[in-house]
Amino acid sequence: QQQTIAPYKRSNDTLEQFVIHLYEKGITTNEIAHLIERMYGHHYSKQTVSNLTQLVSEDVQAFHERKLEERYVCIYLDATHIPVRRQTVEKEAVYIAIGITEEGNKEVLDFTIAPTESSHVWEELIHSLHERGVENILLFISDGLPGMTDSIHRVYPKAKHQVCCVHVARNISSKVRVKDRAAILDDFKAVYQAKDREEALEALEQMQSKWEKPYPRVIESVMNNEQILTFYDFPASIRRSIYSTNLIDAFNKEIKRYVKRKEQFPNEESLERFLVIRFLDYNHKFGMRCHRGFEKAKSELIQMFEALED
Repeated sequence: QQQTIAPYKRSNDTLEQFVIHLYEKGITTNEIAHLIERMYGHHYSKQTVSNLTQLVSEDVQAFHERKLEERYVCIYLDATHIPVRRQTVEKEAVYIAIGITEEGNKEVLDFTIAPTESSHVWEELIHSLHERGVENILLFISDGLPGMTDSIHRVYPKAKHQVCCVHVARNISSKVRVKDRAAILDDFKAVYQAKDREEALEALEQMQSKWEKPYPRVIESVMNNEQILTFYDFPASIRRSIYSTNLIDAFNKEIKRYVKRKEQFPNEESLERFLVIRFLDYNHKFGMRCHRGFEKAKSELIQMFEALED
């Protein structure tokens, strides 16, 4: 008699958790079925393994409906592109929002999937955060997608918006000659690595006077971007964390690393299950850790919330 599975059951709880754990690590259902057969001597079809991973579907719904904190210091918004099948296989945008509370705890708040990235879809995601109990947000951080500031302010009119300085630097780099790239990027780095806003404005003026003649449109786009220096309104100890979307970019790269093993997802539900497993793992790992600089800035941030709520 086989001892791995109880009578009249087709799987056991340990085996289900084992399958889900492998699925979380990016192992394909076909590879999981092969591993189980080698380890247990019992054949599991690819479909059976897929059915076991569907146990996560309840977690997907709970993830989208769970109650959120009332206040977040900042929320990072970024989309990553993952291949999914809808008759044909194409990469689609996965919109992800990561928040940091006044305690400094990080959390993936929500996500949605759409064929392309647009400010309209972002607005819907931001609105869903408000519906789930998020009352006040001090700062949103995103790339330079057109229309983002307006989308944010239609839901949170008092929130501030920071455009990722790293994305701005990449945009500058792509629009200047190779021989000038290092010099102009160093000048722009002096803008977002200054000790305060006054010094940053001086660096911005110097950059303008030096590069406006050879690259008028590049400099005009930088000077007209009102969201570049927003992070200087916040405590110095957290500025390194909020002048760019590096925090969420790194998380998205980790997701992509697991996705590469799967090649594609057979449907949207499969992709959602995979993402929620990753998100729950992230929230468990960082939900009780204080992000760099936030402990030192806590009293100032509380004052900022009080001013916002008056």
